[in-house]
Amino acid sequence: MAAAISALIAFLLSVTASMGLLALAGRQIPMGTAYAVWAGIGAAATAIIGVAFYAEPMSIVRGLLIAGLIGCIVGLKALG
Repeated sequence: MAAAISALIAFLLSVTASMGLLALAGRQIPMGTAYAVWAGIGAAATAIIGVAFYAEPMSIVRGLLIAGLIGCIVGLKALG
């Protein structure tokens, strides 16, 4: 039970921080760009966590696609 409560608290804090940072980014760059960067970071992080902690396979193609996603995020931020 304590582990479930700890996980819930960590999730709520993460969501709050994530949305707060998205709102903050939306003040500095166009919201469409901010959202694309926010979603891309989440997608890349989820894929990397899956490989690192959940034994998901990492192929060369998957690695290149994740790297490409990160490159697109950097490009959007640079142009944003």
